[in-house]
Amino acid sequence: MTGTRTRVLVEISLTVALATALHFVRVWQMPAGGSVSLEMLPILVLGLRRGAVPGMAAGALFGVVDYFMEPFFVHWVQLFLDYPIAFALVGGLAGVWTPLWRRLMAAGRTTLAVSWVVPAAVVLASLGRYVAHFASGVVFFATAVMGGPLADGQSAFSNAGALGAAAAYSAIYNLYVPISAAACLAAMLVLMPVLEKAVPPR
Repeated sequence: MTGTRTRVLVEISLTVALATALHFVRVWQMPAGGSVSLEMLPILVLGLRRGAVPGMAAGALFGVVDYFMEPFFVHWVQLFLDYPIAFALVGGLAGVWTPLWRRLMAAGRTTLAVSWVVPAAVVLASLGRYVAHFASGVVFFATAVMGGPLADGQSAFSNAGALGAAAAYSAIYNLYVPISAAACLAAMLVLMPVLEKAVPPR
């Protein structure tokens, strides 16, 4: 048990390190934070292989590291939503599929596991991240920061039209998340069966 716990802790550390490195390999950088990259990939892999708790831990830790690398927020709510919560959801929601993944792999049904469980895990995990960033974006775009709907410093939360505009803009702006998820999915379809054979979880 102690050996397994140590191994999981090492994998969490490696996951955070790999996600940090991939954070800087960007296809596209958004002007108000966020980018198209593979930074979710190690967190998705760990979450699916090890379960929700290790996945959430790795995601939350990476979120903290991400904040210290490139902090960008105008409201304290964003500090939590855009960083530890968004990435904890990636690892945790991917880990929801771990029991099914393990059963299918143990039964030798690798094709089914890769073609069905991996996409389901990526979709659910990236949806969780998208929702967190969307909520954060509504807070951000509800003021005139970056050209929001009202004058600088004014809140849009008492103005239904302005709040709707902020929500619509946030929904569009954060589409970089599903684009990044599609790239991660393509990588995982190749990586997961190879990784399971080379380094089976114990």
